[in-house]
Amino acid sequence: MPDAGPTAVLPRRPLTVGELLDSAVLLLRAQARVLVPVALVLAVAEQLLLHPLRLAADTAPPAWLPEFGRFGAYWLLLAVGAATEAVIVLLLGNPAARAAGAALFGRAPGPRELLRPAGARWGATALLAVLVGVVMCGFALFGPAWIVGFALLGAVAPALVVDRVHPLRAPLRAAALAVRGAGRAGWIRLLGYLVWWIVRVGLGVGVYVGLDSFDLVDRAWAGWLSLAVWAGVNSVAYSALACLDAVLHLETRMRTEGLDIRLSRARPGTPETVLLAAGR
Repeated sequence: MPDAGPTAVLPRRPLTVGELLDSAVLLLRAQARVLVPVALVLAVAEQLLLHPLRLAADTAPPAWLPEFGRFGAYWLLLAVGAATEAVIVLLLGNPAARAAGAALFGRAPGPRELLRPAGARWGATALLAVLVGVVMCGFALFGPAWIVGFALLGAVAPALVVDRVHPLRAPLRAAALAVRGAGRAGWIRLLGYLVWWIVRVGLGVGVYVGLDSFDLVDRAWAGWLSLAVWAGVNSVAYSALACLDAVLHLETRMRTEGLDIRLSRARPGTPETVLLAAGR
């Protein structure tokens, strides 16, 4: 049964914070061959997009910290970076959410099922990714407001592809779920981001410094090496955040909407998409 045993990707019951983080890692392990390569392509594109902004801000690898007098350019770099992160995590959230939904029924969908366009709502996902990217860039320009935007918009992809709501309703539903229970889902998403931010900084800087300590870094290629390291680290981190969004969304529905009860009372043969769809 999908809801029995400690190794279930997503048990059919409300979870603790620790169990949610474990479920996200289990989902990532099960779908890494799909999520990580896609994330790597997107992360490389992100690094190439941010590179001119880093040069304009006069930052240097591996931490890409600003020089005095370039804070305005650096602030823009941070805002665009926040937007690209949100876009990538949302795009990865499409297959991650569908994989999490299948996990509730004891299935582990293969790459072909997760990447096929039929029924995946990829077009709406791409449009919402652009919208969320613009919103997150605007929030990030106001500093701490970024926290609010990131906390509220985590469930956009799951609301679209699992709940099957109208694309215009997906951001509103994501925000509504994030604030339930004193904002529990929003706080957990921020916690997950903080955890993976620490991992990203540690590896992104540590790998570069380690190579440099052995005199393996050619100064002419130092910047590109750092970009490659960050892209590799981010490909895993973004995939993990998308998985956390997916399991957190379904767990919030079980906690606040009785999704687990609905599944347990479902008639045999009822399609998964029908059982997981939210009220319209």
